Amino acid sequence: MRSVPPLRREVLLAFSLLVGAALLISATALVVVFPRLRSPAEDLLFIASLVAVNVVVVVVFGRRFLHRAFVRPVETMVEDTGRIAFGDLHHRISAMPSAELEAIRESVNALADRLVQDQERLAENIRSLDRTNTELVETRDELIRVARLASVGTLASGIAHEVGNPLGALIGFADLEAIRANREGRDTELIDAIRSEAERIDRIVRTLLEFARGRAGTEVGPVDVGHVVEEVLDLLESQGRLNGFDVRYDADPVVPPILGREQQVEQILLNLALNAVDALEGTPRPAIEIELGVEEGGWSRGPRRRDDDPEAVDYTHRRRVATDDRAEGPDALHTAGQVVVLSVRDNGPGIAADRIDSVFDPFFTTKPPGKGTGMGLAICARLADGMGGRIQVDSPPGEGARFTVRLPAHTSSGVMGSPDAA
Repeated sequence: MRSVPPLRREVLLAFSLLVGAALLISATALVVVFPRLRSPAEDLLFIASLVAVNVVVVVVFGRRFLHRAFVRPVETMVEDTGRIAFGDLHHRISAMPSAELEAIRESVNALADRLVQDQERLAENIRSLDRTNTELVETRDELIRVARLASVGTLASGIAHEVGNPLGALIGFADLEAIRANREGRDTELIDAIRSEAERIDRIVRTLLEFARGRAGTEVGPVDVGHVVEEVLDLLESQGRLNGFDVRYDADPVVPPILGREQQVEQILLNLALNAVDALEGTPRPAIEIELGVEEGGWSRGPRRRDDDPEAVDYTHRRRVATDDRAEGPDALHTAGQVVVLSVRDNGPGIAADRIDSVFDPFFTTKPPGKGTGMGLAICARLADGMGGRIQVDSPPGEGARFTVRLPAHTSSGVMGSPDAA
């Protein structure tokens, strides 16, 4: 930063030099000229002329100095300040020749910079409010559609219940006709086909009734995740949501249950499967791969015993819980002996790297307006966390997206997932 002298010092120094020079010239003139004067009139005229010359010199040179050091910089500052005041916030006052004016310049420029920052912040806040308003409007519209779908679902469940009675009668009549045809020696192929299709309709109706009723009032207990996966796939297939998709389901031979409600696991899997279906729209040869397996939890990876443990007592579970005891309690995935792993993978376009950290945030969605509110994955994360588990997403470039849900396995013992308890 350049050093500029104070205006007061410059003014005092300049006028001191000017007055000193005038006095020196006057004294010299008096010494040299004044003895040569012959009359008092000449003396007075000479003194008056000398004073007048000194005044003129002081005024002329003082005016030029003040104009250069003060008036011109102030006029420039007024002009630049006016440009800023009339909206040119990016204009700045140029450097000033004195410290006082330089301080004013820096203050005004700093004020302009702050105004620009506040203006940009205000514009960003307005854009954020616009985005939030758009999301709220979309959410409101989505809630209205959900309410309508709920009404339609209630109506559909009632219709399905009423359809079940004549459908059972139709299956019974088909059985009676098949017995009669066998007795008379007639072909029963068409009757068997009718009964098969009626049973298919009956399965669809029962599935719709089961999902329409829900299980909100059920108690928390062991949940067979494999059974839930099969139910969800049956529902989606019966609705035709998986038509044209290569759906593969691979499960380990033995998968322990988890502790929770079936409805929670159903909602997680339904959201992940439907998201995969939406992500594969327009993808050639779309494929969805669902895997269900088991992996070791933190319990199994930890030390089983210490050298000083008594032979008949095992304190491992107490040590593990104490080690992982946090404000919200021990991590169930770490204290579990086994962890149930459910993953849903698609071969779609995947998720951009700059968005992958936000997929579980409420109201974050990559779907076009009207197709989603951004709450599905947030609900999945909340449900998984409520059951002591976690959900994560991986999306390597060109390999689609894989959502993996890990839930602690449940055993009948007091220690969740303990491999020694059975």
